[in-house]
Amino acid sequence: MPEKRKLVEICRKVYEKGFVAATDGNISTITSDHTFLITRSGISKGEVSEEDILEIDASGNILKGNGKLSTEFKIHLFAYSRRPEVNAVVHCHPVYATAFAAVGEDLLKHVFPEVILTLGKIPLCKYETPSTDGLALSMEPYIDFAWAFLLQNHGAVTLGHNLDDAYYKMEKLEHAAQTIFAARLLGGEKELSFEKVKELLNLAREVYGILPDERNIF
Repeated sequence: MPEKRKLVEICRKVYEKGFVAATDGNISTITSDHTFLITRSGISKGEVSEEDILEIDASGNILKGNGKLSTEFKIHLFAYSRRPEVNAVVHCHPVYATAFAAVGEDLLKHVFPEVILTLGKIPLCKYETPSTDGLALSMEPYIDFAWAFLLQNHGAVTLGHNLDDAYYKMEKLEHAAQTIFAARLLGGEKELSFEKVKELLNLAREVYGILPDERNIF
């Protein structure tokens, strides 16, 4: 199944990038049969094989595969249920993004043009205990428009049109968090003005055909 091969590839990438440690994190995607593939619990993402991927339905019932379902599957199913354009979800604990989550700080400032156009606002979701319904519901205020979320005292989640897209959004999120961290050591990041952001959005529409959702910008 090509989706399983791609899922294994993305697992290896997040591990090699250091976005997860030990058995942390979980990754999923939708299949052509409208079921979901998700990494099983208790496996290092650097060691995932196709045998470590479970197929589940929209209620979290295991249809195929061996192993325990991650307790964080609710994050994934919540995103799919609310965003029909989302076909993949990546949940990791990247160091810099998670550091912002740990101090209770979102990444809503307009700092980098490329982040504005690809991720938009990166909200902080109020802390809820992992594995509970509350964890998924902490994303509720932002789920209709956000592509990247910081989970307070926990980690980060990105959504994508496909697995590559969700992965690259996680990579972009962590790079932005690391760069802002470095900028603060040098005196602090400078936010782009409203006028400059509007100019950027107009340029994106006219030149690149990008149609950003302004709910996720302002």
